[in-house]
Amino acid sequence: MIRRFGETFQHGKPYRRRPGAYAILWNGEDLLTTIQDGDAPEVQLPGGGIDPGEHPIPALHREVMEETGWTMANPRKLGAFRRFVYMPEYGYWAEKLCSVYIARPVLQRGPPIEPDHSAVWMSPADAAKLLGNEGDRHFVRELFRL
Repeated sequence: MIRRFGETFQHGKPYRRRPGAYAILWNGEDLLTTIQDGDAPEVQLPGGGIDPGEHPIPALHREVMEETGWTMANPRKLGAFRRFVYMPEYGYWAEKLCSVYIARPVLQRGPPIEPDHSAVWMSPADAAKLLGNEGDRHFVRELFRL
């Protein structure tokens, strides 16, 4: 059973399953996170949806580059969780199946290319408080024993 964080399943909502891969990018001191600007800015683990036919690891590399401008190495899966959310950018309700990896940030190739994203370094303790969803916060707290 994959642990759920956030809202419970609501009968009658047309949920679409949306697999995703997310990275805890740790340089030995701080975490590389992303802030998605907009009406309600949110601190996030870099990552996102896995396209149909795409393997999770290449998807993770792609999403990290798009959202932070950084390359990464040595991803290792820590676990997974799920969330039931409305995704306004896509216009549908989703059951997000979120796989969380730890990886090492390697090289900044440029700024994020994903619109309204900024790469931000912060301590694991700050990330455990500021990340925008409970599942991300859980994995950071567990990894760093916070």
